[in-house]
This record gives sequence, C-alpha cells and structure tokens, in this order.
Amino acid sequence: MPALSAYLIVGIAAAVVTFLTVPLVRRLSIRIGAVAAPDERHVHLEPTPRGGGLAMMIGLIGAFLVAASLDEFSGVMAARTEMVGVVVAAGVIWSVGFIDDVREISAPAKIAGMVLAGSVMSLTGVSILFFRVPFFDLLFLSADWSALVTVVWVVGMANVVNLIDGLDGLAGGIVAIASATFLLYALRLGDEGVLDPGNPGALWAVITLGVCLGFLPHNVHPARIFMGDGGALLLGLLMAASTMSVGGRTTEEFSGQAFFFFAPIFIPLVILGVPILDTLFAIARRAVKRTAVAEADKEHLHHRLMRLGHGHRRSVLILWLWTALLSAFVLYPTYTGEGDAIVPIGVAALALGLFSVFHPRLRGAVVEVEESELDALEGAGDRLRSPRRGRRRGA
Repeated sequence: MPALSAYLIVGIAAAVVTFLTVPLVRRLSIRIGAVAAPDERHVHLEPTPRGGGLAMMIGLIGAFLVAASLDEFSGVMAARTEMVGVVVAAGVIWSVGFIDDVREISAPAKIAGMVLAGSVMSLTGVSILFFRVPFFDLLFLSADWSALVTVVWVVGMANVVNLIDGLDGLAGGIVAIASATFLLYALRLGDEGVLDPGNPGALWAVITLGVCLGFLPHNVHPARIFMGDGGALLLGLLMAASTMSVGGRTTEEFSGQAFFFFAPIFIPLVILGVPILDTLFAIARRAVKRTAVAEADKEHLHHRLMRLGHGHRRSVLILWLWTALLSAFVLYPTYTGEGDAIVPIGVAALALGLFSVFHPRLRGAVVEVEESELDALEGAGDRLRSPRRGRRRGA
C-alpha cells in the first residue's frame, strides 16, 4: 500500500486547488446566473452563487494528476481504464448537476445523467463484484447484476448527498467526516492484507476529503458559495467509487470484532447513516403525501433541528457530531479488535440526542426558528421575483 505521506500529499493538493479555485468559480457563477435566490424553500437570506461544484471538479482533476505523478501510486494507476473511468464519470455527473444549477432540468433528466455516470464506471471496471450479507454467505454477482447494482449504488449515493445539502457546510462536513473514516478503514484493511496494494479505494477517499476541506472555508455559515447540485452529485459519486472499490471487490473476511464488519460494503451505510436516514424519511414522507420524490419540502432533519430552536451553525454541528459518532462506531473495533466502545459511544449518542431535543427549551428558546430568521424566510418569497423561484438546494 502507498505510504500515508503519499495520501497526505494528494489530499493537500485536492484541498489547495479547490480552495484557490473557489473565488474564481464564484465570480463565474454570478456572471452566468448560477445564483440561488432566497425564497420560501431556502434557509439562506442573500442571493448566493451555487456553482461551487466546478471548483470541486477542478480539485479532483488536480489531485488525480498529482497522484499519477507519484511513484507510490504506480500500482494504483496501473488500472488506467478504471482510474480514468471514475474521472470521466465524475465529469458526467458534475455536468448534469451544473446544468441544473444554471438552468433547471427535470428530475428524470437528472436521474438519466446519474445512470449514465454509473454506467461509465461499470463499463470501465469500477463495479461491485461481490456482495456479502453479514453473517451469511458471499454472493458472486453476474455481469448483468453487477452492472445494475453498481448503477443503483452510484445513483443512491449521489441522491443521499444531494438531499442532505440543505444548510451551509452540512453536506461538505458530513462527506468530509465520512471520507476520512473510510480512508482510515481502507488503510486498515490494506495493512491486514485484505485489500490488494493497487486498490484505489483509499485514494478516492482522500481526494474526496481534500476537496471537501478546500471547499468548506467558503461554505460555512454564512456561505459565500454553494456547491450546488453539481458539487453534491460529484461528492456522492466519489464516495460511491471509494466504497465500491473497497467493499465490493474483496472476498476476504475481516472483522475487528465478531459482528457486522464481515461485510465492508455495508460500512458506508453506517458512516453515512445521517443522510441515508434523512433520505429514507423523505421518500416515506412524500409517498404518504402522494407527492413526487423530487418535490422539495422543509421537513428534513436539519429543518427539524432549526424548528426546535437550534440556530443554523448549531444544527450543522449536531449532524456533524452524529456522523462522527457513527464513524467512531465503525473505526474503534476495526483498529482495536474490541467491541467495548459500544457503551461510551452509546452514552455519547444519548447525550447528543438529549442535547438536540432539550437544549433550546432549557434556554427558553421558541419551538420555531429564531424569529428574525423566520420573518426573513416568510418575507423572502414576497420580496423577490425570480425565474428560479421554487428551486431547491439539496431538498
């Protein structure tokens, strides 16, 4: 496996390129009209550029070129078709999202773009070949089933990230924590000899982490730019590439403790538990209301936290902490071989849950969002007349 220092170089390159590119992309977004105006479906109060995904895409390409130039990644880059396939698929899915950020396209058209990106990955060899159900047998997927599961995995990951992108810094922070966790998990599997030294899973994870860290300084509340659908879909695809490379291509059993770690493909489902749970709730909620799955609403987890009385930044921090707790639940037994972290992690989860529910009320906060923010939100739709009124950001 490449040395940790090599991964750090690539991650830093992704962060620096993304960070330096964002101001240029921000000006471009304003020029071409890729701007999210405040309305009844947004929580921001000022028109904000939404083309940040372009900076992420440039950061991805820059980090990829740096990795290709390092001798430590010669084994990873040997599978050139697979590596280039991920970059091409990333360009496809980012393009679909960016077009939607500039000029709204239909939900079926967006799904078609995601399916195309997933198909590119499958055709170039980035796919789920093995599927182990915890405590049961290993399933070897046929070519047809492998292609189908791969596309579904890509579409699912992309939508999970896109749906959670509703507050400044929320999606970027959650994906940063998740990718850092999966990087450490992949390195651990490599150290144990479970993964082939040429496996690219850890490389895609560190690039995803670097891209998020480079973008977040511009995106924390109050955000100067949004990643838009282009950035959210791109991050989802990169997480899909990393998780498929690690979890869907090994037949070896690995367990830090004898429970569900026999199935690496299920690990991202735990790490990304917060956005996945939010996505499932959104699907169920819209099914009950008989509305389209793509129909935006303000019933996501972050909206509910704000209605409890948490401010914008605290709501984001709470969901970051939930992701960190789930990540600790995965990493601790993986690295120590012991399962005794369940108790302290459970206590921390209980404390965080109690804080989320009772903290605003103990301070005498109102059940709704702070009155100043709520008044501004209610008046936004009346004050502004925008051709993009009703557009959502990750809703």
